[in-house]
Amino acid sequence: MVIVLSLIRGAPLVEMVPLMLVLLMSAVPVALPVMFTVSMAMGSKELAKRGVLVTRLSAAEDAATMDVLCVDKTGTITMNQLAITGVIPLERATEADVLFAGALASQAANQDPIDLAFLTAAKERHIFDNLPKATPVSFAPFDAKNRRTEAVVEQNGQRLHVMKGAVRTVAEACGLQPPAIETLEARVTASAAKGYRTLAVARGPETGTPALLGLVSLYDPPRPDAKQLIAELQDLGVPVKMLTGDALPVAREIGKGVGLPNIRRVADLKAASALAGNKAVDLLAGADGFAEVYPEDKYIVVQHLQASGHVTGMTGDGVNDAPALRQAEVGIAVSNATDVAKGAASVVLTEPGLTNIVALVEQGRTIYQRILTWIINKISRTILKAAFVAIAFVVTGKFVVSAFAMLLLVFMTDFAKISLATDNVRPSKKPETWNIGGFITVSVVLGIAMVAETLLLLWVGWSHFGLATNSNALYTFSFLLLLYFAVFSVVSARERSWFWATLPSKTFLLALTADALTGTVLTFVGLPGLKPLSWWQTVAVFVYAMVACLGLNDAVKVAMIKWRVPSAVAKKSVDVTSQIAKRAYELYEKRGRQDGRAVQDWEQAEHEIRKDQVGRERPASKAS
Repeated sequence: MVIVLSLIRGAPLVEMVPLMLVLLMSAVPVALPVMFTVSMAMGSKELAKRGVLVTRLSAAEDAATMDVLCVDKTGTITMNQLAITGVIPLERATEADVLFAGALASQAANQDPIDLAFLTAAKERHIFDNLPKATPVSFAPFDAKNRRTEAVVEQNGQRLHVMKGAVRTVAEACGLQPPAIETLEARVTASAAKGYRTLAVARGPETGTPALLGLVSLYDPPRPDAKQLIAELQDLGVPVKMLTGDALPVAREIGKGVGLPNIRRVADLKAASALAGNKAVDLLAGADGFAEVYPEDKYIVVQHLQASGHVTGMTGDGVNDAPALRQAEVGIAVSNATDVAKGAASVVLTEPGLTNIVALVEQGRTIYQRILTWIINKISRTILKAAFVAIAFVVTGKFVVSAFAMLLLVFMTDFAKISLATDNVRPSKKPETWNIGGFITVSVVLGIAMVAETLLLLWVGWSHFGLATNSNALYTFSFLLLLYFAVFSVVSARERSWFWATLPSKTFLLALTADALTGTVLTFVGLPGLKPLSWWQTVAVFVYAMVACLGLNDAVKVAMIKWRVPSAVAKKSVDVTSQIAKRAYELYEKRGRQDGRAVQDWEQAEHEIRKDQVGRERPASKAS
């Protein structure tokens, strides 16, 4: 429309085309990649100070949207300091015999916590003192499939076969009958109820059947801050799922101590997933974690969470954890992770525990808020610049700002607003989402409001400041008007509440101040097409922009966010999938874990939950 009117009115093409190109350029978010990169880099720098190393720049943004976190029990929830708490010799064996064989079936080079626990106990109790030296012949480290560690050693010219591992596995290798194995497992269950992990130790000739020597109880205490940090993550809208290879009773006891009481077997998840078919059923919703997990099961858990619509975080330390770490949106290698795990992860922790993960989530949401501020301000200012120039031309028949002044304005403000990457913001208490339709509506309304306000002041200047007859003064007036509105509008946009709720960072404040001062000084220098205004006119434009943006527009912003953004969330249907999954599992437990009834349990649970939901909605609708 502007181009057509320009041609009808005979406006010079050489004046019209450059201005149109500048307006087009200002509408394109050319500074967004720079803003995104600088925000991520600054966030990564802050995280590095807090012990979090970001290996993929977008990981901090992914952490902002993460809504579930799967963590290893050992080393993250617990201290990773396994210690032997009890030895139960069997038959004619002694405690020393059990520890001696268990230590021989261990290797310090592996840095395996269980191996180190046996070697430490043997050293502290002087088990190897006054005994002939045992020379290792072969060693087979722990294998998740046979669940035991084995070694062949030579002592006094005789070769011995020693092993330690899961009680049932070792007992079967020793040739024990089912009744005897069940008796042993009863002891294991009693210890597991107290959070102790129990292993069996056996010894025998190299080629014969080994003899069971005894049982050994180990305990890895929870970290003192684990319960508090798990609660903090849950308050941030990030539920924690504990994954462990321990037996279910041990996992449940540890879980209860840190606020994760509902632990299930990972085999239940596999069985339910197979029966659920292609339904996007969140079978993990009612569980706080899984026991008896093999390394490869972690990948399945991540895939299942993602299929249910979750943005997933996963911690890991071993080579076998690499696929799960790479699959998760936020793969987190813990402090003692292998190089392979660190290479697959997007984040590497330098300290044990969950403290750094809380920092990662908060910093990610801080970065998100900074980028969102830039987007809100960019949309509103694009509307302001385009509509202000177009409407003013239609009404006055003149371009109220020169192409040079507009180019200078775009250059100055875009560079100044990159400093948003350092601004002080408050991270939200729930996972973020890029479904920002409500905020776009707020941006459009603010843009329209600023167009009306700038046109009103332009009319005052046109009528009383003599701008109608002085094009250079008109260009300067419009340049300062758009500059000051750019400065004060971003001060308002940076806060979702009233602009004074938080103080801007020093870097951001200095950048805006320098931007406003530089633009003002350039108008007094007398650049081509920019005639100096009187000081009182400059002050009047400055005060008007400040009052409009930080007074009227800030009130409009607060009202719009309270109305538009919450209403956009409220229109979403209530997701009761997690409630159905929890109820289905309760029915499964109630029926004594009967196989083959997963579909029936799910249908009954869905019927009960849907009926209960309708019952609650009816009184609410009557009340309204």
